[in-house]
Amino acid sequence: MTKIKGIIMDWAGTTIDFGCFAPVNVFVDIFKKAGIEVTIEEAREPMGMLKRDHIKAMTEMPRIHQAWRDEFDNVPTEKDIDQLYAHFENALMKQLKSFTHLIPDVNDTISALQAEGYLIGSTTGYTKEMMEVVAPEAKRKGYAPHNIVTAEQVDGYGRPYPYMIFKNIQQLKLSSVKEVIKLGDTASDIKEAINAGVTAVGVIKGSSVVGLNEQQWNDLTEHERNTYIEEATHIFKQNNADYIIKDITQLPQLLKQLNA
Repeated sequence: MTKIKGIIMDWAGTTIDFGCFAPVNVFVDIFKKAGIEVTIEEAREPMGMLKRDHIKAMTEMPRIHQAWRDEFDNVPTEKDIDQLYAHFENALMKQLKSFTHLIPDVNDTISALQAEGYLIGSTTGYTKEMMEVVAPEAKRKGYAPHNIVTAEQVDGYGRPYPYMIFKNIQQLKLSSVKEVIKLGDTASDIKEAINAGVTAVGVIKGSSVVGLNEQQWNDLTEHERNTYIEEATHIFKQNNADYIIKDITQLPQLLKQLNA
């Protein structure tokens, strides 16, 4: 049986930014400024995609698409999406540094796995410019994967395309997709992993699919937390995740199971 040697991590909602809040409010705001009201749930649905693709996916949602037609007497065009994305990028860059706090236990867990010899790669829906803000801040707080790939490195083909994972495999000099798992907190992460042929693992605590900040999560009763866990598990299973872990501290045990 092939041993797992590489772990490809997502960023926001998986290793940093508990609940993946940096982009969400910006998505809501840019549509509101354009004259279209969108909900937090609608803004979260395509989470994990390249951000321009995310905006386009939102404009294709039936309710938002119809609201756009009602407001502008036209369907959203590529120019409209470009304008929304320009506003999004400008607003996000202003606040991105504030959303680089590590999710609990990420530092200790990943540092221990690196010490064991695991190679840690990463993919993201953020651009190279955004990661030039995020990565140094995360490193200063103790988290530094061996490799970072953004969509610019694969001709703009971000999730759910598999190419960012393939680029990690190449740059980490791994020999097979069977040696790799992908850990993420969104349906897009799972689809990316499945399309790449690697083991797809969903993580619940801190995830966008749960959508709570750290204080909200900590304030839940046991019953409330179990409800969120069940709902997140259902979403990951619907998207054919191979494994689901409640939080990142369960990752080493999963690796032992896979390598047994």
